[in-house]
Amino acid sequence: MAMITVVLVVPVSAMTFAQSPGGYDGPRTADGRPDLNGVWQALTTASWDIESHSAQRGVPAGQGIVESGPIPYHPAMLARKRENGVKRLERDPLHRCYMPGVPRIMYMPFPFEITQTAELILMNFEYGHAARLIYTDDSKRQDGFPGFWMGDSRAHWEGDTLVVDVKQFTDQTWLDQAGNFHSEALHLIERYTPVSTAHIQYEATVDDPAVFTRPWKMSFPLYRRVEANVQVLEYECLEFVEPFLPWHASPAPGVPGRPAR
Repeated sequence: MAMITVVLVVPVSAMTFAQSPGGYDGPRTADGRPDLNGVWQALTTASWDIESHSAQRGVPAGQGIVESGPIPYHPAMLARKRENGVKRLERDPLHRCYMPGVPRIMYMPFPFEITQTAELILMNFEYGHAARLIYTDDSKRQDGFPGFWMGDSRAHWEGDTLVVDVKQFTDQTWLDQAGNFHSEALHLIERYTPVSTAHIQYEATVDDPAVFTRPWKMSFPLYRRVEANVQVLEYECLEFVEPFLPWHASPAPGVPGRPAR
């Protein structure tokens, strides 16, 4: 008798991350919080453009991470964003080796390591030796200081979700390479919700009344790197050089690049 094998194919777009009925059921720290220690990475093209976009030279196509429609710019700010996009090779702050800022650094295609304690969560990023200090000790933010490249982060737990309030930004960072930007008035509320031992659902509400007509939201999953002996290595920034090697570029001096299309 012939045997028939049936293969069920589930479209990726239809897949969701399932939680146990009681919520997160993975490892916990000594104080009972979800254990976020480890190396994590986003698998998204949002650092090039947080909105859905087609492929361009040096830019992979992407579905975007912005929820509920286009980013709600004030008209004059939208015109500035479009001009930024046209002149991105000269204006993108990464081309001057500035820190990427938050939230951009969370979805750049480089891994980062979380070291978690009861009072502080440290994030060390591969890109440019950047770091974030997220205080969970109920300490108060000190106002009156000039803006920080990575903002000032204070956090608390709501159940198994880490909620991070980020303020005190400089206006010298962008949200992506496409020219999406913010002002010093930027206020972020980040939510880190572990949905399995290998996935954290990241969500950020962006509020900047100087640039946007209303708050808006972005979201995407972070993936735990599970390779043996995985480490956060080094990515040194070279000023005025593309932060990601274009597909056609030479990988090293004297080594020919890929043929032109």
